[in-house]
Amino acid sequence: MSSQRRYGWMWLQALDLADEAERLQRQFLRYLGPSAGAANWEPPADIHETPDGLVVLFALPGVAAEDIQLRLERGELTVSAMRPLRSPRRDALLRQLEIPHGRFVRRLSLAGGARLELTESRYQDGCLQVTLSRSNSR
Repeated sequence: MSSQRRYGWMWLQALDLADEAERLQRQFLRYLGPSAGAANWEPPADIHETPDGLVVLFALPGVAAEDIQLRLERGELTVSAMRPLRSPRRDALLRQLEIPHGRFVRRLSLAGGARLELTESRYQDGCLQVTLSRSNSR
């Protein structure tokens, strides 16, 4: 195989990887509604199942803990808040904007049949950790 073909193939692979990275970024910053009060991004979440229930981690950089609203209803966990657009200085000119801002709502369906109750939530270092325990009552 000639070096031109080998490098052409590598270039195509690099372009595919760049496309995948862009797709993942668009998914992270998915636009969810047209109105001013609508949510316009969804934070990423990790769900860990434990013998006692679930632990859910949400990445919420720049969100004030007191602004976070958390709700558990009928097998669905909802987290919402507002992340304001911050500029380091009033006279700064914005050249690039990648960190999500504005109102967000993240709903997670907690399928499985077991009843869950919210037993703990804590916010540290820009991450919200929510602990949901299996309820003993049926």
